[in-house]
Amino acid sequence: MTPMTALPDPVRAEEADLPVHDARALTADGIRARITLDGQSYVLRITRAGKLILTK
Repeated sequence: MTPMTALPDPVRAEEADLPVHDARALTADGIRARITLDGQSYVLRITRAGKLILTK
């Protein structure tokens, strides 16, 4: 029997080139940060469960 080897996930390879931003640093160790894009303001929030929510 031949052992199976996992093939690299193409999405993961593309993600390796993305910039990394720590959510805790963005919120200054709080739970919310304001993020702007093209003049629009959004709020990034870290929930008690450690999940991220982005709202307009």
